Amino acid sequence: MSNQLVQELIEAGVHFGHRSSRWNPKMAPFIYARKNLIHILDIRETVRGLLRAKKYLSQVASGGSLILFVGTKRQASGVVEREATRAGMPFVSERWLGGALTNFRTVRSRLSRLEELEALRSSDDIAQYSKKMQSALNREFRKMYRNLNGLRTMNRLPECLVIVDPKKEKNAVREARKLGITTVALIDTDCDPDEVDLPIPGNDDGIRSIEIVVQQLADAVIEGAKNVAGKEKAAADDAAGGEAATEGAS
Repeated sequence: MSNQLVQELIEAGVHFGHRSSRWNPKMAPFIYARKNLIHILDIRETVRGLLRAKKYLSQVASGGSLILFVGTKRQASGVVEREATRAGMPFVSERWLGGALTNFRTVRSRLSRLEELEALRSSDDIAQYSKKMQSALNREFRKMYRNLNGLRTMNRLPECLVIVDPKKEKNAVREARKLGITTVALIDTDCDPDEVDLPIPGNDDGIRSIEIVVQQLADAVIEGAKNVAGKEKAAADDAAGGEAATEGAS
């Protein structure tokens, strides 16, 4: 990893932890020092965690599997939605729906309802309903869109979750662990690193800190997905070449 990126991580304040009174002792191996009652994270540990996570995510994406990005806190919501969309992966940026993983079939059925409401709102049929009913349908649509829109592309369970602040997203972590789904997480000094598979120690409250880490992870996913596209293209070219050879022989 380039010195330039390390400098960007430092400038983004990735190394700033929480107040020392709020720390989780299990984070001790990732802490460099304490300054003005605030824990300072070891940037070398952040880089190691980020490198491991990027390598893993690239492998997952190159296998054609799904990666679910999760970050519902105010500082992370916009970044998670933007970067997951850029990587072509599903996301949860507003509220984690209980059972999103463990009761996946029900969530898929709710997505069908969301599509029904969208089709209804875009057609003339909605005019057949009373004003009160139209208002109720619009309210239902807005609520469902806010909570489910990011999961539209999740037609199967993900291979991995990318999480910003596993303490905040404890329900997502719990469901992933129950199903044996790997978790990659940006964790601050108040989190339990044992709860996640691939921890990235860093500031999970600063917008710039969250942005730079999630961007790096999304880049790894995109790089891995390119390998899938390359393999598919090569396979298609081979098939086309084989057909041409057969036709030529006949």
